[in-house]
Amino acid sequence: MPSPAEGQRRTATPDKRPVPLYPGAAATTTRPPLPVDSREQLVYLLTQASELEQGILCEYLFALYSLRSDPADGLGAEQLAQVTRWGRTLSEIAVQEMLHLTLATNLLVAVGATPHFHRPNFPIRCQWYPPDVQVALVPFGEAALRHFLYLERPDQVDLRDAELFSTVCECRPLTAAPATLMAAPQDYSTVGHLYRSIGHGFERLVQRYGEAEVFVGPPDAQATSKLLGWPELVAVTDLASAKAAIATIVEQGEGADGDWREAHFGRLAGVLEEFLAATRADPGFSPARPAQPAFVRRPPDQPLATVISDPRTAQVAELFDAAHQAVLQALSRLFLHDDETDQEVATLADTAIELMAGVLRPLGSVLTTLPLGPDHPGELAGPAFFMVDPSQVLLPYRPAAWKVMVQRLDALADACARLGGGPGLDRVAGLEQAVRAIAAKLQAHLDERAAAS
Repeated sequence: MPSPAEGQRRTATPDKRPVPLYPGAAATTTRPPLPVDSREQLVYLLTQASELEQGILCEYLFALYSLRSDPADGLGAEQLAQVTRWGRTLSEIAVQEMLHLTLATNLLVAVGATPHFHRPNFPIRCQWYPPDVQVALVPFGEAALRHFLYLERPDQVDLRDAELFSTVCECRPLTAAPATLMAAPQDYSTVGHLYRSIGHGFERLVQRYGEAEVFVGPPDAQATSKLLGWPELVAVTDLASAKAAIATIVEQGEGADGDWREAHFGRLAGVLEEFLAATRADPGFSPARPAQPAFVRRPPDQPLATVISDPRTAQVAELFDAAHQAVLQALSRLFLHDDETDQEVATLADTAIELMAGVLRPLGSVLTTLPLGPDHPGELAGPAFFMVDPSQVLLPYRPAAWKVMVQRLDALADACARLGGGPGLDRVAGLEQAVRAIAAKLQAHLDERAAAS
């Protein structure tokens, strides 16, 4: 996964020509925003947005990790170039999803809420989000691409989700009475519909209480372009900046003013068309490894989850999960920082980015080459992005938080060295020094604090 700067993509200036509907799509009408009449309901929708942004980001990363990117994978030069191009598109979109998660967190902090980096474990099939919104990890292919298009579709475009996501289940009932004091679930139809409802909620609350009483969170607790490099990343301090943040998310995902060609929806539609043409030309073309997400231990919220039975694969998967948790811890501390200096806050941001790009991606790719084990002969594993429950993400106290992160990274580096000695795990061994370098940057700040006191 590239850095935020590498993930930037120049947006073409939209012309006013009608944009054709994606093949197989039908036109529909834009749904009105959901009613939002309290801070609690707005915060609830923002936590839903944060969970979805993180979940969709993981979906893109899983598909990216599954791609065959090595000449030894048996692809021809032209096919390898094509797969590399698809991977670059997924990577750039994943970076923008990370931007969207960061903007959603800024919006949460702006209204006085806590950053929300927790979510259910995958797959998230029903009884958590509205019935039409499911999130699951699928290797790159037609099913994954059609699912991505479904999630990123503009509000006025009607598409069906991939067949893999047609699970029938007993979804939660809506509340019988409108919510007044407590937040309640509401059915949004698309990600864009959710964000338009959030924008409507900000407008309603400002009308009722005024901007000063709505935007009560500290601006310096938010992430900005100075920290993470995205020019669109702004601190949310008033209604105008809240609307700007929401507009960035919606426009990058589904397009501006109905023109989705340069948005995620349009770019993914192009990848799907290329993929279908390539597989028609060569039915044996297989650009991705058939990996499936699997857990080291079956989590309580996933009683039917696949569990890895190969000991070596399980250790690599646990290393991935620990690194993933370290990313979320660095992000949580970034938004909950207290008396950190500007340099320390910048180091927290660098820690999250370096772990995502330099540790998670190679670990995830290695994992999709390893066997699930004797319980699943011939099948390959994949990262499950395991989420510990209760969450161990938030680290609220500065001295303790920094020491916990350093100790965690040292343990990860030791695991890289230990596992890297095994056959086929040379890439894991190569991660040891990268992880130790990240830990050393954090430790340098602890040492500086100790010397000053």
